[in-house]
Amino acid sequence: MNKACLLASLSGALILGAAAAHAADPPDNWTKNCAACHAKDGTGHTKAGRMVGVKDMTESKYQQGFTDDQAAAQIKNGFTDASGTTKMKAFGDTLSDPDIKELVAYIRSLKK
Repeated sequence: MNKACLLASLSGALILGAAAAHAADPPDNWTKNCAACHAKDGTGHTKAGRMVGVKDMTESKYQQGFTDDQAAAQIKNGFTDASGTTKMKAFGDTLSDPDIKELVAYIRSLKK
């Protein structure tokens, strides 16, 4: 491998590493993107949460009703009800797939 290719590879790795180091952790992502509706504790006891009818993420029975893949898809793509009303905006442009996966794990940790 010539020096130019090696230098480009190392530079790319450093840039990716720096980006990963600056990624928010799941509780920060939850607080920034989800807590306004779902509440910091996941119960959904907020004005916005009541308006759109969010479910209590701390309830074991509710969490049994969806898979990790379903939760990740809903975070990424948002949720629109049968009448076409957006109930949850999409976060696919805001959060990376690894961030979404970590957020789903965080949601699972809210279960009581």
